[in-house]
Amino acid sequence: MPPPPPPSPPPPPSTTTPSPRARAAPPPPVPSSPPPPLAALLLLLALAAPALALPDVIRIGGLFHPADDRQEVAFRYAVERINENRQLLPRSRISAQIERISPQDSFHASKRVCHLLRSGVAAIFGPQSAQTASHVQSICDNMEIPHLETRWDYRLRRESCLVNLYPHPTTLSKAYVDLVRAWGWRSFTIVYESNEGLVRLQELLKAHGPSEFPIAVRQLPEGGDYRPLLKQIKNSAESHIVLDCSTTRVYEVLKQAQQIGMMSDYHSYLITSLDLHAVDLDEFKYGGTNITAFRLVDPDDPEVQRVLKDWAYAEPRANTPPRKPDVGLRKENLTYIKTETALMYDAVLLFGKALHDLDSSQRIDIKPLSCDAADTWPHGYSLINYMKIAEMRGLTGVIKFDNQGFRSNFALDIVELSRDGLKKIGTWNSTEGVNFTRTYGEVYTQIVESLQNKTFIVTTILSSPYCMFKDTSEKLTGNSQFEGYSVDLIHEISKILGFNYTIRLVPDGRYGSLNRDTREWDGMMKELLDQKADLAIADLTITYDREQAVDFTMPFMNLGISILYRKPIKQPPNLFSFLSPLSLDVWIYMATAYLGVSVLLFILARFTPYEWQNPHPCNPDPDHLENQFTLLNCMWFAIGSLMQQGCDFLPKAVSTRMVAGMWWFFTLIMISSYTANLAAFLTVERMDSPIESAEDLAKQTKIKYGALRGGSTAAFFRDSNFSTYQRMWSFMESARPSVFTGSNVEGVERVVKGKGGYAFLMESTSIEYVIERNCELTMVGGLLDSKGYGIAMPPNSPYRTAISGAILKLQEEGKLHILKTRWWKEKRGGGSCRDENTKSSSTANELGLANVGGVFVVLMGGMGVACVIAVCEFVWKSRKVAVEERVSACAAASASSSAAAAAVGHASTSAHHALRANASASASSLASDPCAPAAAPAPAAGGRRWPRVFAAPAKRHKLDASLETLSGPLLTPKATPRELRRDTSLAL
Repeated sequence: MPPPPPPSPPPPPSTTTPSPRARAAPPPPVPSSPPPPLAALLLLLALAAPALALPDVIRIGGLFHPADDRQEVAFRYAVERINENRQLLPRSRISAQIERISPQDSFHASKRVCHLLRSGVAAIFGPQSAQTASHVQSICDNMEIPHLETRWDYRLRRESCLVNLYPHPTTLSKAYVDLVRAWGWRSFTIVYESNEGLVRLQELLKAHGPSEFPIAVRQLPEGGDYRPLLKQIKNSAESHIVLDCSTTRVYEVLKQAQQIGMMSDYHSYLITSLDLHAVDLDEFKYGGTNITAFRLVDPDDPEVQRVLKDWAYAEPRANTPPRKPDVGLRKENLTYIKTETALMYDAVLLFGKALHDLDSSQRIDIKPLSCDAADTWPHGYSLINYMKIAEMRGLTGVIKFDNQGFRSNFALDIVELSRDGLKKIGTWNSTEGVNFTRTYGEVYTQIVESLQNKTFIVTTILSSPYCMFKDTSEKLTGNSQFEGYSVDLIHEISKILGFNYTIRLVPDGRYGSLNRDTREWDGMMKELLDQKADLAIADLTITYDREQAVDFTMPFMNLGISILYRKPIKQPPNLFSFLSPLSLDVWIYMATAYLGVSVLLFILARFTPYEWQNPHPCNPDPDHLENQFTLLNCMWFAIGSLMQQGCDFLPKAVSTRMVAGMWWFFTLIMISSYTANLAAFLTVERMDSPIESAEDLAKQTKIKYGALRGGSTAAFFRDSNFSTYQRMWSFMESARPSVFTGSNVEGVERVVKGKGGYAFLMESTSIEYVIERNCELTMVGGLLDSKGYGIAMPPNSPYRTAISGAILKLQEEGKLHILKTRWWKEKRGGGSCRDENTKSSSTANELGLANVGGVFVVLMGGMGVACVIAVCEFVWKSRKVAVEERVSACAAASASSSAAAAAVGHASTSAHHALRANASASASSLASDPCAPAAAPAPAAGGRRWPRVFAAPAKRHKLDASLETLSGPLLTPKATPRELRRDTSLAL
């Protein structure tokens, strides 16, 4: 055995230095006079002050894993900061007791905790492992020792002695919900590492209602190969991904996603880790992928920058060996700090502030405790309560706990990966939610900058005039082989935004329709969803289904569905088109009015005495009076007035003149109206069309009608709730052969060849293009709906706003109108039909025989009727003469015809002689006796007399007598004045 050390000599009494406690002890009493009461009170307070003071040395324990070297540095640095701040604990200092344990060895962790308790610690910090932390927490609860943690704890219940500075899981999950809603994500895929991730995202799962798009939840497989899982997500066409995994695995997941093409401009990743700034993201900065996360520590905060600067000097004194960072993680330096490391720093400061607050209320004795004994620390709960009610600001923001001991009132920064690294774009807090700090101008500028010199794949379809092959004999390749409205439009947009493009035709030649059974798209839509193309520009209609699948810009052209049909064939004019200005009813009413006026005029002329005239003015008392308004004369007067010709007799009585005046007024209005309409009916060409609208199509089955197969027009009729359109869709579906076409060109050809038996439903702009070049076709009816053409792009494309802005600029400058005029009315034969229409409208239509042929027919018919009537008159007169002369009818007719022939034959040679003879005889008779009746005409030259059949005046008095006997004086042309006065008085 080694010899015992020699005893040290006692120091001389004069040189002994008393300890701090000895110096603070009261001096021995000295006999003196009793102090005054005020001095005694001050002395009592001075003696009691040391009794409430904290111990000189306060030990705290820290449990760290070998990989938690940065937390150990933060722990030691925070202890030094408290010791340096003499205002916080002026009479005490904190001593850090460090214990390193294995993350999975809970037994060793328990032994280390008991070792710390035996040394008399006032609190225990750590560890980070959930397996060992539960055992440490159990021991601290039994001993009533404060236990401070900085790890994420999914448990929604806190132990009595536990103080966890990590944000509350439910509140943190609410931040994810608010951000997803702010972005407007309707569907997304959750990729998680462990079951704790589902707990972390439970609020996000609850917030997505059952009526919304389903959420896919996928777990990362064991091992390091995540490509099969990522390929499944890619095949599902999902571009929104919520990634919940440890910080060490974030880089590897993103790297493998980049390898299979899931780090494009159209993918968005929400990383739930608060330490994304610790991941090496340099490889993903220029890919255009939207990578967003939250962070609790603001590296731009002055306090954080000062702490990081001080660590450069504190790290060498920690005596921790340098450790190589994990793959994909950056080595902690002066630019960033992990969340749990900052929380450890804040936890030590919170403990120091609680000690400061507790120092003024009670005396604290820290004594060693044994895990085998039932003894507890009496000041543990008091210290815990002071920590829970404390409010301070640390590296992680404001530290404040609610009444349940959770840190729920905190703020998070929203960061996004850009070409310059992670950039703060907004903030979140539990009261206001998401608040983006970037302005719209900043976002737009960033998007435009990312477009510079970027090459887009543009998919399109051959459709005139949007995209066509150039009509040239040279062999062209690339973009130079195409021309059209869409080609010029994308060229103008590229000049504004500064990007390049490559045009490719869609392989299947289809626009894009959704298969209701397989829920898959075809055509250009499939190219976008498979991300084989960046833009789709054509006459692609913006529909609800397409809008749900891809993104569209603002419409660059507005249009609607209409009907393409053959122009109606010019109908030959009606033979009796001169009757068209008035309807049949009007003609009937006019004929009735004519007959009614004629009869009324006849009756009034017979009734009034002022229409009876003396046939011999020289005889003041004639035996008979004449009335010129016989029934035939009345009809002749009415028809003459209607034809604007008049006659040789006019009414004299007021009553008959009133009838004539009203009839003239009536004929004036009717003739004027007829003349005004007659010009239009004779000059306007009649082009009757069997259909004028969609309703006309639906009401008939003779004319077939169809649309483009799988296009938006067919979808409009299929999904419409309007009964007419539903009936039309049922007809199109059931028609055999099929009325649907594979392209618009096929539909136009079918209309041309259909000879009026087929109508094609298509967009109005396409119809306008066709009818500008095919003069046989026309657009029937108005627009059935209102929609627009837009440029489509994959979902969540960041370039939609920029391209829409370029389209709006082109519209304001009038270039969109210029492009449409160029390709609709100028290029490829445009304007030919417009020239024909202008020429035909500028010249008046000539009236042909077909237009006025009915008038000739009426003329010839009238002449024929006149001849027939003349024959009838001749026959009637011959029969009458035969009866009177008692000869046969044939003899009378022969004599009459011979006389007529002789009269006609000699009329040319002797007509003037007869006229001169008659004139001389009449003049001599009038000269001798003006009131005497005129002499009979002299015989014609040659000694021939007029036939007796024309010499009927000799028998006139007999006919008058017969009429007077049959009809009475009222209906006879002559009557005696006495009879007239008698009949008039009787009538009155």
